[in-house]
Amino acid sequence: MSLPHALLTALAERPGSGSELAGRFDKSIGYFWQATHQQIYRELARLEEAGFIESLPEESTRGRKRAYRILAAGRRELKRWIVQQHEPAGMRDELMVRIRAEAAVGPTGLDKLIRERLAAHEQKLALYRGIEARDFSADTDDRETALRHLVLKAGIRFEENWIEFLTDALAVLARPATPR
Repeated sequence: MSLPHALLTALAERPGSGSELAGRFDKSIGYFWQATHQQIYRELARLEEAGFIESLPEESTRGRKRAYRILAAGRRELKRWIVQQHEPAGMRDELMVRIRAEAAVGPTGLDKLIRERLAAHEQKLALYRGIEARDFSADTDDRETALRHLVLKAGIRFEENWIEFLTDALAVLARPATPR
């Protein structure tokens, strides 16, 4: 995925200023694709230059804010990108190397790091479940809401998988080490 397409998606859902987009991004797409506010503003300028979005000055109490909206060319680009073939992203996580290193060199106290990571995943899972309870009912009829819920459920399953894996890792790390 790319940041331009994440921003086009956000603008296709609802126009907004750069700061509004950054805030919305942090509360939705940002759970799955991280970007700094500075990266978002840079990309908005590129998207505007490419003719995918346009900005309109908007009066504000603190000066002028630019509101952005997606153009027809931006919608076409988003549709093109959606169906474009791509290879699934491989797993690249430093923790996997740390666990292999633990196996090679013996006890290092890795369990502390894993407990911290487990707590973070438990916290994220609680956040996602709270969003689900607040924003989605079990009987989601409309397609758009059901698709947004589906993305959230993928995040829930992702966190549940990590929690299970990290719990298993702690159980293995609790076993006595083989003398070397």
